Amino acid sequence: MTRKSWTDAQRLREEIALAAARLIAEEGADYALAKRKAAKQVTGESRIAGELLPDNDQIEAEVREYVQTFLSDTQPAELAHLREVALTVMTELARYRPFITGAVYNGTATSLSDIYLQAFCDNPKEVAIDLLNRGIDYEVSESRHFNGRGTVETLSFLWRERGQQGEPAGVHLSLYSMDDMRGALKASDGNGRPVRVDADGLRALIAQSDAASHAPSH
Repeated sequence: MTRKSWTDAQRLREEIALAAARLIAEEGADYALAKRKAAKQVTGESRIAGELLPDNDQIEAEVREYVQTFLSDTQPAELAHLREVALTVMTELARYRPFITGAVYNGTATSLSDIYLQAFCDNPKEVAIDLLNRGIDYEVSESRHFNGRGTVETLSFLWRERGQQGEPAGVHLSLYSMDDMRGALKASDGNGRPVRVDADGLRALIAQSDAASHAPSH
């Protein structure tokens, strides 16, 4: 790719962020995959320099705008359902100190979005055994460590609420050690908001959304 001027680079980031937002909202892609696919769509290149890519905060802003513009009739109910499912999973797996991150946490999730959880425990193998004992089949993969160094094991599975109609929710549970906990609690995004919250934090978000949806409009 030819070297871009600052103005062109800024425009390129905006176009990639817009394309990524569409992929996230319409296909349920996670941020990393959406960013890669969008960059290829916009530039035609398989790899481009990191400084030409938008950060997650820029992409999240575009997702919010997309959802508000095109999905405002359906998205709030879909988000509320996924947050309730996430809270159930977190409550069931409370002994492993789960935190929620990603689109279901930040409020940009649609019905196509998966739930992203991070567990902090002394023995990650216990989590896998626990899921098997509950009759939950999972796939094992690796996710990038949130500090950017190395990878962590991630268990992906489907979770269906009792009596739930329709498709079960996809859950990705990344397994961290207790030593990672301190760094996890300190991390915040570009708006100063924590990048993950525990079950109590999610309950507070659900309560805020419920209160906002029942508030009288003027």
